[in-house]
Amino acid sequence: MPFCTLVINPGSTSTKMGVFEDENLLFQETLRHNDGELKSFPSVIGQKEFRKEAILRFLKAKGFDLSRLSAVVGRGGLLKPLTSGTYGIDEGMLRDLRESKRGEHASNLGGILAYELAAPYRLPAYIVDPVSVTEYTPVAYYTGLKEITRQSLSHALNTKAVAKRYAKSLGRDYSSLRLLVVHLGGGITVSAHRDGLMVDATNCQDEGCFTPERSGTVPCVQLAKLCFSGQYTLPDVIRMLFREGGLYNYLGTKDFSEVMRRVHAGDEKAREVVEAMIYQIAKDIGAMATVLEGRVDALLLTGGMAYDGELVEALKAKVGFLTKNIIVYPGEDELQALNEGALRVLRGEEKEKIYG
Repeated sequence: MPFCTLVINPGSTSTKMGVFEDENLLFQETLRHNDGELKSFPSVIGQKEFRKEAILRFLKAKGFDLSRLSAVVGRGGLLKPLTSGTYGIDEGMLRDLRESKRGEHASNLGGILAYELAAPYRLPAYIVDPVSVTEYTPVAYYTGLKEITRQSLSHALNTKAVAKRYAKSLGRDYSSLRLLVVHLGGGITVSAHRDGLMVDATNCQDEGCFTPERSGTVPCVQLAKLCFSGQYTLPDVIRMLFREGGLYNYLGTKDFSEVMRRVHAGDEKAREVVEAMIYQIAKDIGAMATVLEGRVDALLLTGGMAYDGELVEALKAKVGFLTKNIIVYPGEDELQALNEGALRVLRGEEKEKIYG
Protein backbone atom coordinates (compact mmCIF):
# COMPACT_ATOMS: atom_id res chain seq x y z
CA MET A 1 0.00 0.00 0.00
CA PRO A 2 1.32 3.50 -0.80
CA PHE A 3 1.92 6.00 1.99
CA CYS A 4 -0.37 9.03 1.99
CA THR A 5 0.84 12.20 3.72
CA LEU A 6 -0.64 15.60 4.45
CA VAL A 7 2.10 18.25 4.36
CA ILE A 8 1.69 21.70 5.97
CA ASN A 9 4.01 24.68 5.55
CA PRO A 10 2.83 27.85 7.33
CA GLY A 11 4.37 31.07 6.02
CA SER A 12 4.10 34.66 7.16
CA THR A 13 1.08 35.43 4.96
CA SER A 14 -0.03 32.00 3.73
CA THR A 15 -0.44 28.34 4.63
CA LYS A 16 0.86 26.03 1.92
CA MET A 17 -0.36 22.47 2.00
CA GLY A 18 -0.31 19.36 -0.12
CA VAL A 19 -1.37 15.72 -0.11
CA PHE A 20 1.05 13.10 -1.46
CA GLU A 21 0.74 9.43 -2.27
CA ASP A 22 4.33 8.22 -1.96
CA GLU A 23 6.29 10.77 -4.06
CA ASN A 24 3.28 11.70 -6.19
CA LEU A 25 1.55 14.98 -5.43
CA LEU A 26 -2.22 14.46 -5.49
CA PHE A 27 -3.03 18.14 -4.97
CA GLN A 28 -1.71 21.26 -3.30
CA GLU A 29 -3.00 24.67 -2.36
CA THR A 30 -1.74 27.98 -1.00
CA LEU A 31 -4.25 29.37 1.49
CA ARG A 32 -3.53 33.11 1.52
CA HIS A 33 -4.15 35.28 4.59
CA ASN A 34 -4.29 39.05 4.26
CA ASP A 35 -2.64 41.47 6.67
CA GLY A 36 -5.98 42.46 8.16
CA GLU A 37 -6.89 38.89 9.07
CA LEU A 38 -3.53 38.13 10.68
CA LYS A 39 -3.17 41.44 12.50
CA SER A 40 -6.31 40.65 14.50
CA PHE A 41 -4.35 37.98 16.39
CA PRO A 42 -2.08 39.04 19.28
CA SER A 43 0.59 36.47 18.37
CA VAL A 44 1.56 33.96 15.69
CA ILE A 45 0.50 31.07 17.95
CA GLY A 46 -2.87 32.78 18.30
CA GLN A 47 -3.44 32.10 14.58
CA LYS A 48 -3.49 28.32 15.13
CA GLU A 49 -7.25 27.74 15.11
CA PHE A 50 -7.76 30.19 12.23
CA ARG A 51 -5.25 28.34 10.04
CA LYS A 52 -6.43 24.90 11.16
CA GLU A 53 -10.01 25.70 10.18
CA ALA A 54 -8.82 27.00 6.80
CA ILE A 55 -7.01 23.69 6.16
CA LEU A 56 -10.01 21.60 7.18
CA ARG A 57 -12.39 23.67 5.05
CA PHE A 58 -10.18 23.20 2.02
CA LEU A 59 -9.83 19.43 2.54
CA LYS A 60 -13.59 19.12 3.01
CA ALA A 61 -14.21 21.07 -0.20
CA LYS A 62 -11.83 18.69 -2.01
CA GLY A 63 -13.75 15.73 -0.61
CA PHE A 64 -10.59 14.32 0.94
CA ASP A 65 -11.02 11.83 3.79
CA LEU A 66 -8.30 12.31 6.42
CA SER A 67 -8.59 8.66 7.44
CA ARG A 68 -6.66 7.86 4.23
CA LEU A 69 -3.53 9.43 5.68
CA SER A 70 -0.45 7.56 6.88
CA ALA A 71 1.10 10.63 8.55
CA VAL A 72 0.95 14.42 8.83
CA VAL A 73 4.15 16.44 8.49
CA GLY A 74 4.68 20.13 9.23
CA ARG A 75 7.49 22.58 8.73
CA GLY A 76 9.75 22.80 11.78
CA GLY A 77 9.96 26.04 13.72
CA LEU A 78 12.31 28.01 15.95
CA LEU A 79 13.25 25.12 18.22
CA LYS A 80 16.47 24.43 20.11
CA PRO A 81 19.54 23.67 17.94
CA LEU A 82 19.04 20.33 16.18
CA THR A 83 20.83 18.13 13.71
CA SER A 84 19.29 17.64 10.29
CA GLY A 85 16.58 14.96 10.02
CA THR A 86 12.94 13.95 10.61
CA TYR A 87 11.59 14.35 14.16
CA GLY A 88 8.51 12.92 15.78
CA ILE A 89 6.37 15.61 17.40
CA ASP A 90 6.13 15.12 21.16
CA GLU A 91 4.90 17.13 24.14
CA GLY A 92 8.31 18.72 24.72
CA MET A 93 8.44 20.00 21.16
CA LEU A 94 4.86 21.27 21.33
CA ARG A 95 5.63 23.15 24.54
CA ASP A 96 8.70 24.82 23.02
CA LEU A 97 6.76 25.76 19.88
CA ARG A 98 3.90 27.27 21.90
CA GLU A 99 6.24 29.21 24.19
CA SER A 100 8.23 30.53 21.19
CA LYS A 101 11.28 31.16 23.36
CA ARG A 102 13.57 31.53 20.33
CA GLY A 103 11.19 33.90 18.61
CA GLU A 104 7.82 34.10 16.93
CA HIS A 105 7.55 32.75 13.41
CA ALA A 106 4.81 31.16 11.33
CA SER A 107 6.89 27.97 11.08
CA ASN A 108 6.26 27.43 14.82
CA LEU A 109 2.70 26.54 13.81
CA GLY A 110 3.83 23.72 11.50
CA GLY A 111 4.43 21.12 14.18
CA ILE A 112 1.39 22.17 16.22
CA LEU A 113 -0.97 21.97 13.23
CA ALA A 114 0.49 18.62 12.11
CA TYR A 115 0.07 17.14 15.59
CA GLU A 116 -3.52 18.37 16.06
CA LEU A 117 -4.63 17.17 12.63
CA ALA A 118 -2.98 13.77 13.14
CA ALA A 119 -4.14 13.14 16.73
CA PRO A 120 -7.85 12.32 16.05
CA TYR A 121 -6.73 9.54 13.67
CA ARG A 122 -3.82 8.36 15.87
CA LEU A 123 -1.37 9.06 13.06
CA PRO A 124 2.34 9.84 13.40
CA ALA A 125 3.19 13.53 13.10
CA TYR A 126 6.59 14.82 12.05
CA ILE A 127 8.70 17.86 11.30
CA VAL A 128 11.68 17.79 8.90
CA ASP A 129 14.87 19.93 8.88
CA PRO A 130 13.48 22.66 11.13
CA VAL A 131 14.48 26.30 11.08
CA SER A 132 16.93 25.58 13.93
CA VAL A 133 19.15 23.10 12.04
CA THR A 134 22.69 23.94 13.20
CA GLU A 135 25.80 23.14 11.13
CA TYR A 136 27.93 26.24 11.75
CA THR A 137 31.69 26.15 12.22
CA PRO A 138 32.78 27.17 15.75
CA VAL A 139 34.04 30.61 14.74
CA ALA A 140 30.71 31.46 13.11
CA TYR A 141 29.01 31.71 16.52
CA TYR A 142 31.08 34.68 17.75
CA THR A 143 29.47 38.13 17.87
CA GLY A 144 31.92 40.42 19.66
CA LEU A 145 30.09 40.16 23.00
CA LYS A 146 30.55 37.06 25.12
CA GLU A 147 27.05 37.62 26.50
CA ILE A 148 25.53 37.16 23.03
CA THR A 149 26.14 34.20 20.71
CA ARG A 150 24.93 33.93 17.12
CA GLN A 151 22.17 31.40 16.61
CA SER A 152 21.43 29.29 13.56
CA LEU A 153 17.87 30.08 12.50
CA SER A 154 17.30 29.89 8.76
CA HIS A 155 15.22 28.51 5.90
CA ALA A 156 17.20 25.28 6.23
CA LEU A 157 14.56 23.03 4.66
CA ASN A 158 14.37 24.92 1.37
CA THR A 159 18.02 25.97 1.08
CA LYS A 160 19.28 22.42 1.63
CA ALA A 161 16.63 20.93 -0.68
CA VAL A 162 17.55 23.36 -3.48
CA ALA A 163 21.28 22.74 -2.98
CA LYS A 164 20.72 18.97 -3.27
CA ARG A 165 18.48 19.46 -6.30
CA TYR A 166 21.20 21.47 -8.05
CA ALA A 167 23.85 18.87 -7.21
CA LYS A 168 21.61 16.11 -8.61
CA SER A 169 21.16 18.08 -11.86
CA LEU A 170 24.94 17.95 -12.30
CA GLY A 171 25.22 14.30 -11.32
CA ARG A 172 27.35 15.30 -8.34
CA ASP A 173 27.12 14.88 -4.58
CA TYR A 174 25.89 17.87 -2.58
CA SER A 175 28.97 17.44 -0.38
CA SER A 176 31.32 18.08 -3.33
CA LEU A 177 30.03 21.60 -4.07
CA ARG A 178 30.66 25.07 -2.63
CA LEU A 179 27.36 26.91 -2.92
CA LEU A 180 25.69 30.16 -1.95
CA VAL A 181 21.93 29.69 -1.57
CA VAL A 182 19.57 32.63 -1.07
CA HIS A 183 15.98 32.11 0.05
CA LEU A 184 13.93 35.18 -0.92
CA GLY A 185 10.61 35.21 0.93
CA GLY A 186 8.86 36.96 3.80
CA GLY A 187 12.15 36.20 5.54
CA ILE A 188 15.44 36.08 3.67
CA THR A 189 18.30 33.65 4.30
CA VAL A 190 21.71 33.97 2.64
CA SER A 191 23.65 30.76 3.29
CA ALA A 192 27.02 29.15 2.53
CA HIS A 193 27.22 25.39 1.87
CA ARG A 194 30.42 23.36 1.94
CA ASP A 195 31.17 19.65 2.49
CA GLY A 196 27.45 18.86 2.61
CA LEU A 197 26.85 21.31 5.48
CA MET A 198 25.29 24.75 5.75
CA VAL A 199 28.33 26.23 7.48
CA ASP A 200 26.93 29.75 7.88
CA ALA A 201 23.76 31.69 7.17
CA THR A 202 22.16 35.00 7.99
CA ASN A 203 19.84 34.39 10.91
CA CYS A 204 16.39 35.10 9.46
CA GLN A 205 15.17 36.28 12.87
CA ASP A 206 17.55 39.07 13.78
CA GLU A 207 20.31 39.78 11.26
CA GLY A 208 21.03 40.31 7.59
CA CYS A 209 19.13 42.41 5.05
CA PHE A 210 15.67 43.76 5.68
CA THR A 211 12.83 41.74 4.14
CA PRO A 212 9.12 42.16 3.39
CA GLU A 213 8.37 41.97 7.14
CA ARG A 214 11.66 42.01 9.08
CA SER A 215 14.09 44.77 9.89
CA GLY A 216 17.24 42.66 9.60
CA THR A 217 20.40 44.12 11.13
CA VAL A 218 19.82 47.61 12.55
CA PRO A 219 22.34 49.98 14.19
CA CYS A 220 22.80 48.53 17.68
CA VAL A 221 23.30 51.74 19.66
CA GLN A 222 20.24 53.37 18.09
CA LEU A 223 18.26 50.20 18.81
CA ALA A 224 19.40 50.23 22.45
CA LYS A 225 18.28 53.86 22.78
CA LEU A 226 14.90 53.02 21.24
CA CYS A 227 14.44 50.11 23.66
CA PHE A 228 15.11 52.33 26.68
CA SER A 229 13.17 55.34 25.43
CA GLY A 230 10.13 54.37 27.50
CA GLN A 231 7.92 54.47 24.40
CA TYR A 232 7.96 50.73 23.69
CA THR A 233 7.61 47.45 25.54
CA LEU A 234 9.72 44.38 24.73
CA PRO A 235 6.84 42.78 22.74
CA ASP A 236 6.46 46.07 20.84
CA VAL A 237 10.11 46.09 19.80
CA ILE A 238 10.15 42.40 18.83
CA ARG A 239 7.02 42.94 16.71
CA MET A 240 8.62 45.95 15.02
CA LEU A 241 11.79 43.98 14.22
CA PHE A 242 10.28 40.66 13.22
CA ARG A 243 6.70 41.11 12.03
CA GLU A 244 6.31 44.79 11.15
CA GLY A 245 9.75 45.75 9.86
CA GLY A 246 11.21 45.96 6.36
CA LEU A 247 8.86 46.68 3.48
CA TYR A 248 5.88 46.67 5.85
CA ASN A 249 7.44 49.36 8.02
CA TYR A 250 8.26 51.60 5.07
CA LEU A 251 5.30 50.91 2.77
CA GLY A 252 2.51 49.37 4.86
CA THR A 253 2.42 46.00 3.05
CA LYS A 254 4.32 42.70 3.13
CA ASP A 255 3.12 41.75 -0.36
CA PHE A 256 6.10 42.11 -2.69
CA SER A 257 3.85 41.87 -5.76
CA GLU A 258 1.87 44.84 -4.48
CA VAL A 259 5.09 46.77 -3.86
CA MET A 260 6.24 46.12 -7.43
CA ARG A 261 2.85 47.24 -8.77
CA ARG A 262 3.45 50.54 -6.98
CA VAL A 263 6.95 50.77 -8.48
CA HIS A 264 5.57 50.24 -11.99
CA ALA A 265 2.89 52.86 -11.31
CA GLY A 266 5.62 55.43 -10.63
CA ASP A 267 5.79 55.36 -6.81
CA GLU A 268 9.30 56.69 -6.18
CA LYS A 269 9.31 55.82 -2.49
CA ALA A 270 8.48 52.19 -3.28
CA ARG A 271 11.20 52.12 -5.94
CA GLU A 272 13.82 53.43 -3.52
CA VAL A 273 12.84 50.98 -0.76
CA VAL A 274 13.07 48.03 -3.18
CA GLU A 275 16.46 49.23 -4.39
CA ALA A 276 17.62 49.46 -0.77
CA MET A 277 16.48 45.88 -0.06
CA ILE A 278 18.27 44.56 -3.15
CA TYR A 279 21.37 46.53 -2.14
CA GLN A 280 21.35 44.86 1.29
CA ILE A 281 20.73 41.35 -0.12
CA ALA A 282 23.69 41.79 -2.46
CA LYS A 283 25.92 42.93 0.42
CA ASP A 284 24.97 39.80 2.39
CA ILE A 285 25.76 37.59 -0.61
CA GLY A 286 29.15 39.23 -1.02
CA ALA A 287 29.94 38.81 2.67
CA MET A 288 28.84 35.15 2.68
CA ALA A 289 31.13 34.46 -0.31
CA THR A 290 34.10 35.10 1.98
CA VAL A 291 33.04 32.07 4.06
CA LEU A 292 33.84 30.01 0.93
CA GLU A 293 37.08 31.94 0.36
CA GLY A 294 35.49 33.36 -2.78
CA ARG A 295 35.46 29.93 -4.48
CA VAL A 296 31.78 29.62 -5.37
CA ASP A 297 30.58 26.85 -7.68
CA ALA A 298 27.12 28.40 -8.00
CA LEU A 299 24.74 30.93 -6.55
CA LEU A 300 21.19 29.59 -6.20
CA LEU A 301 18.24 31.98 -5.83
CA THR A 302 14.99 30.55 -4.50
CA GLY A 303 11.83 31.52 -2.62
CA GLY A 304 8.72 33.41 -3.66
CA MET A 305 10.42 36.68 -4.60
CA ALA A 306 12.67 34.80 -7.05
CA TYR A 307 9.66 34.80 -9.40
CA ASP A 308 10.25 38.53 -9.90
CA GLY A 309 12.53 38.91 -12.91
CA GLU A 310 13.49 42.50 -12.13
CA LEU A 311 14.72 41.61 -8.65
CA VAL A 312 16.67 38.62 -9.99
CA GLU A 313 18.33 40.65 -12.75
CA ALA A 314 19.24 43.43 -10.31
CA LEU A 315 20.92 40.90 -8.01
CA LYS A 316 22.77 39.29 -10.92
CA ALA A 317 24.12 42.70 -11.92
CA LYS A 318 25.50 43.28 -8.43
CA VAL A 319 26.95 39.84 -7.57
CA GLY A 320 27.58 38.24 -10.95
CA PHE A 321 31.33 38.71 -10.49
CA LEU A 322 31.27 35.93 -7.85
CA THR A 323 30.25 33.12 -10.23
CA LYS A 324 28.94 32.65 -13.76
CA ASN A 325 26.54 30.01 -12.45
CA ILE A 326 23.53 31.88 -11.05
CA ILE A 327 20.59 29.49 -11.08
CA VAL A 328 17.02 30.49 -10.21
CA TYR A 329 14.63 28.07 -8.50
CA PRO A 330 11.56 30.28 -8.00
CA GLY A 331 9.20 29.34 -5.20
CA GLU A 332 10.27 26.50 -2.98
CA ASP A 333 10.29 22.71 -2.88
CA GLU A 334 9.46 22.59 0.81
CA LEU A 335 6.26 20.54 0.45
CA GLN A 336 8.14 17.88 -1.49
CA ALA A 337 11.09 18.01 0.92
CA LEU A 338 8.78 17.57 3.91
CA ASN A 339 7.04 14.63 2.25
CA GLU A 340 10.36 12.97 1.39
CA GLY A 341 11.55 13.32 4.98
CA ALA A 342 8.41 11.62 6.28
CA LEU A 343 8.65 8.86 3.67
CA ARG A 344 12.22 8.01 4.69
CA VAL A 345 10.96 7.28 8.21
CA LEU A 346 7.74 5.54 7.17
CA ARG A 347 9.72 3.23 4.88
CA GLY A 348 12.35 2.49 7.49
CA GLU A 349 15.14 4.12 5.48
CA GLU A 350 15.92 6.46 8.38
CA LYS A 351 15.12 6.36 12.06
CA GLU A 352 12.72 8.90 13.50
CA LYS A 353 14.71 11.37 15.60
CA ILE A 354 13.63 12.14 19.15
CA TYR A 355 13.38 15.79 20.16
CA GLY A 356 14.24 15.15 23.82
